[in-house]
Amino acid sequence: MAPPLLSLKNVTVMRGDCAALRDVNLEIAAGEHVCILGPNGCGKSTLIKTITRECYPLAADRCSISILGRERWNIFELRSLLGIVSPDLLASCTTEATGRDVVLSGFFSSTRIFPHHHPEPELLARAEAALERLGIAHLVNRPVAHMSSGEAKRTLIARALVHGPKTLLFDEPSNALDIAAQLQLRETLRELAQSGLGILLVTHHVSEIIPEIERVVLLREGRILADGPKATFLTEETLSNLFQAKVRLGQHDGYFHLY
Repeated sequence: MAPPLLSLKNVTVMRGDCAALRDVNLEIAAGEHVCILGPNGCGKSTLIKTITRECYPLAADRCSISILGRERWNIFELRSLLGIVSPDLLASCTTEATGRDVVLSGFFSSTRIFPHHHPEPELLARAEAALERLGIAHLVNRPVAHMSSGEAKRTLIARALVHGPKTLLFDEPSNALDIAAQLQLRETLRELAQSGLGILLVTHHVSEIIPEIERVVLLREGRILADGPKATFLTEETLSNLFQAKVRLGQHDGYFHLY
């Protein structure tokens, strides 16, 4: 059997003087489709940064973390195996960076193409193929500053796909997208999940949870509140407790909606 994508045991991660994750135990299988759901400030982004080795847990006797079966990684090697779609990446891009530049940066685990980067013709071809796969080949020479939010998001997904990862990590993917772009993003997520890629979706929007995701992990104040089938835990009672607000829940065509 393939080693799990992620195995956390008794993990606590500090951000400044506060514990963003508290004694977390979590295992996610390779190729699994999972949603980490919780309100702002619950530790979702810290969890993503812990997976990508931007944050590290406190050292403790009972604490361990392994990714794809290994506890020690060369960061650049690890990031070449994970496709990461995060608003932080887009914010780091220079305004003159083109669609091609953004996608090429995925090969170098960088925020942009720097002068010392010299992409070979093969990498250029793979970058253009990734843009084509997402239906945005026309953005190859367009600066990020001239893209819509939806176009920029799809460019980031192409960046995440360019090196052929086994799992994609999405951190709040629909932020700043209008309704049409959100719907298009959901269809893209479904296509990627159906292609065999593992999907780890981190969000506070229940409506982002595509039908292919069957497992949800509910996170609040750095602790796991619940972990299991979405049919069990996506209920009005559980979600009201998670978000500390009275909510109503609807369901249509495999999607859940709060109101």
